[in-house]
Parts: sequence; structure tokens; C-alpha cells
Amino acid sequence: MALHPYDLFDVRSLLSEEERAVQDSVARFTDERVLPIIGDAFDQGRFPKELVPEIAEMGLLGSSLPEEYGCAGLNGVSYGLICQELERGDSGIRSFVSVQSSLCMYPIYAYGTEEQRKRWLPDMAAGKVIGCFGLTEPHGGSDPANMKTHARRDGGDWVLNGSKMWITNGNLADIAIVWAQTDDGIQGFVVEKGMAGFSAQEIKHKMSLRASVTSALFFDNVRVPEANRLPNVKGLKGPLGCLTQARYGITWGPVGAAIACLDEALNYSKERILFGRPVAATQSAQLKLADMARRITAAQLLVLQLGRLKDAGKMAPQQVSLAKWNNCRMAIDIARQCRDLLGGAGITTEHAAIRHALNLESVITYEGTETVHQLVIGRELTGINAF
Repeated sequence: MALHPYDLFDVRSLLSEEERAVQDSVARFTDERVLPIIGDAFDQGRFPKELVPEIAEMGLLGSSLPEEYGCAGLNGVSYGLICQELERGDSGIRSFVSVQSSLCMYPIYAYGTEEQRKRWLPDMAAGKVIGCFGLTEPHGGSDPANMKTHARRDGGDWVLNGSKMWITNGNLADIAIVWAQTDDGIQGFVVEKGMAGFSAQEIKHKMSLRASVTSALFFDNVRVPEANRLPNVKGLKGPLGCLTQARYGITWGPVGAAIACLDEALNYSKERILFGRPVAATQSAQLKLADMARRITAAQLLVLQLGRLKDAGKMAPQQVSLAKWNNCRMAIDIARQCRDLLGGAGITTEHAAIRHALNLESVITYEGTETVHQLVIGRELTGINAF
């Protein structure tokens, strides 16, 4: 029996019929709509926003939220498969969906009022309102508690001052979910585009996530009404809860990037003739390809179990940390190895490996660096905080 080269343990057989249908539909979208344009978009440093209406029409924005808010109501495994297939196209496309779904729609659903849910979520699911997530600050990085952005109460409003950095979707966004220090702890606010004193500046000269919008946000006495405060959470629990949701999707995404790289390297190595035989006929190439398949298989099984735990309400943040650490490291190593197998051809964006390798430099860094997630597991094992 011949095994599928990118699913050696037949993980797909463990999916439900609905989960397979979701994967297939997003895979077709990636093949037909993303892959033909993404190399040029990366070269140009352009997010292909013309894809957003189609992404919304497919129900990929806020896909795990209830149907009453215009969302698809899918389970966690389906959301993971969405992330995997989108990142098989490009990390920038998956990042857009992750931010909109997990970092913007999720906090409105989980921490907002019913009025806020009805006001924002249907239009966000339809792609009519784009969000960004303002937590990271220029000096903060891996230490979000060291937050300088602050909000003070002024009558029926809040006055917001500070800045945020490395914000995906920043210059695309109609709203920003902004976390700020207050006299009553860290709180979340929905800041709307056009509010006086709120501005976004796109970050240029990136060598990673070039097909994605990354920005700095600035708040200069921005007056935010009380109706835009997320009232149902205080402290770091709020933004960290959002990050757990987004990191979950990130654990699946790199599997797609790794599969894309392996597919390209495998096909190229069969076609490329050196010293009278295909590169794929050499032991060194086969050892590399086999090791990639081994690591992808382990990552697939890891995220599927994580998804089942999520859907059972048993997923722990530490488990998400372990999966993000493992799968991002797996994917970036594979992307680099595939680039090497492609030889000189591998340095151009006509091939996927270098693009994925560069993108994964961001994915392995954002929403918790590899070191942070290693220390999370170290603390879980030892009971000692080494941060």
C-alpha cells in the first residue's frame, strides 16, 4: 500500500467528514487563489487584500464563533486545518485570518457585551470591518506586563495615550483591540479608525511576512467612549487568553508551510539531474527528505491531539506552548533544508522555500518566542519560574 507522502500516518482518516470538507475547500482556495499570486505579492511587499471578500465568504473569519453572530460555528480542529492550509500558501494570509479571528473577534465575543458582539462581529465575519490587536510595545516584547500605554477615566470616556509595535493589519484595520494600563488594572478597548489622536504607521523594509501589513500604532489623548471598553476581563488574563487562541492556530500553520516546502523539494529533487542521476537518487537527499517527513508526521499528530483537547475543553496553555515551540522549529528547519536542496534556484521567490523560511522567522518569534515557550515548559516541569 502506497502511503501519502505528506501524511504518512494517515492522520486525515482521523478527521470527521466536516473537518475533511473544511480542509479540502481551503486547500482549493490556496491552490487556485493564493499560490498563483503570492510570490509576486511577497516581492512587492503587498498584502493581497483582494482575497479578503473570498476569505469571508468561505466563513474563515471567526470560524469557531457562534452562527448567531454571522460566524461558521466550526470546531477547533477545523480552525486548525484552516490555518494549516492557508499557511501552506503563505504565513501572511494565515496571520491575517488569525488576527481577525483569534485576537480581535474572540475578545469581543469573550470579554465584550452582547451589544458589542452584535455591533462588531457580523461585519467582521463578513470582512467589512478589519481588526488589529494592540498589545506589544516597542520596549516590552516578551514582557507584556511592562506596559506603558495607559487609559484614564474622564467623565463618560477614557483618554488613551501610548504606542504599540509590530501590529499585524495595523494600517488595514477599522478597529484596534488595544490593551492599556488603568487605575483598575489592564483593560481592553475597541479603538476605532478616525478617532482623534489615533494613527497607524506601516513598518517597511521587512524581510519577513512581506505579504502582510505590519504597523506601529500611536495614541495621543485618544478619547474612547465607555461603550467601547471590554468590561468582562481585567489584568493580563485578557490579552493572554486571546494569545492562547491565536497560538493554537499557529501550531497548525507551520505544518502547512513545511508540507509546501517538502512538496517543492521532493518534486525538484526528482527532476534535477546531477552527475547522471536525479538528486532524489542520492542517499544524502533521501535522508533529508525522510527526516522532513518524520518531523511533519509528528507535528500533525501533535496538533490533532491538541485540537481534540481544545474541543473537549481540556486544552492547557502549556500544551499550546509545547506545540508552537515544536512545530515552528520543525517548519523553519525544514524550510531551510528544502532551500538547500533546491540549490541556487532556492534563493528566488519563484520557489516557496525561501519565502516560507523568511516568514517563519517571524512566526517563531511572534506571540511568544521559542525561548519563552521553552521556559513555559521548564516552569511546568520544575515548578520554578526562570523568566
